[in-house]
Amino acid sequence: MTDPKHAKSTERGRYYTDPAGGPDLISVTNALNSIHKPALVPWGAGLVADHVIADPIATARRARTEPTALRKELVALPSGVSDRAKDLGTRVHHRAHAIVVGAPYPADPQVEPYAIQLAKFFRLWRVDFERHVEAVETTVLHRKRGYAGTGDVWLWLPTGPGGTWQLWLIDYKTSAWKPSTTVYDEQPLQLAALRHAPEWLLPDDTSEPAPRVHRTALLNLRPRSHRLIEVPSGEAQFRGFLGALATARYLHAAPSPSSLPTILPPWAPGSDTRKAA
Repeated sequence: MTDPKHAKSTERGRYYTDPAGGPDLISVTNALNSIHKPALVPWGAGLVADHVIADPIATARRARTEPTALRKELVALPSGVSDRAKDLGTRVHHRAHAIVVGAPYPADPQVEPYAIQLAKFFRLWRVDFERHVEAVETTVLHRKRGYAGTGDVWLWLPTGPGGTWQLWLIDYKTSAWKPSTTVYDEQPLQLAALRHAPEWLLPDDTSEPAPRVHRTALLNLRPRSHRLIEVPSGEAQFRGFLGALATARYLHAAPSPSSLPTILPPWAPGSDTRKAA
């Protein structure tokens, strides 16, 4: 994840300010947060289990002497790991942008293994940044649907019939431990949303029609490997994204359940009186 120019954090998650003055646009990733992600619970439980197993004696001692502090640390463990992973992903995205545009980037030993794998990908495909990169870190808009998002790179590759050139929309995904074959259910929906957005923003904040994308893919970057995985992003995936978008809009507009009044009939359990017999 990066920090696009017009993106802003709100209590409802990330939104984009429309430079043309229209209403704020929900970000693609924010809309997809309304989707249930079943892998998160076992992942978090696994982190806690690994932490306990790594030093069971010390954990047992703390459970006796400071159970409240230990519980607080264990509960916060998955969030802390997730935040560090997001920070690393952001830095890798910044490094990737610097590679493509030829900009300097400060030394970052954690990021460099991923940068090496990205450079290998570009060399294998003989990518000429001047000729083959259509756009990088560019925000797309779908004002009619009310969303926006930022794509990582639009890249021409000779993957069509007879080696003809096709425009790919590629999203970088980083992880220190997930297999390079990893694809999550919501990722095709993310790319579908970006692919179907009809406009993209130019550096001067004006917009123009986005180019037609032929294919979409994840580029999974790992410290010692990388893999380009094509994922579908057609009408079916776009409809799936629109469903998530509608759910997110409802959740963001609905009042908090805790703010709703509680009205019980006089005979309900917990009330002071009972219904007359």
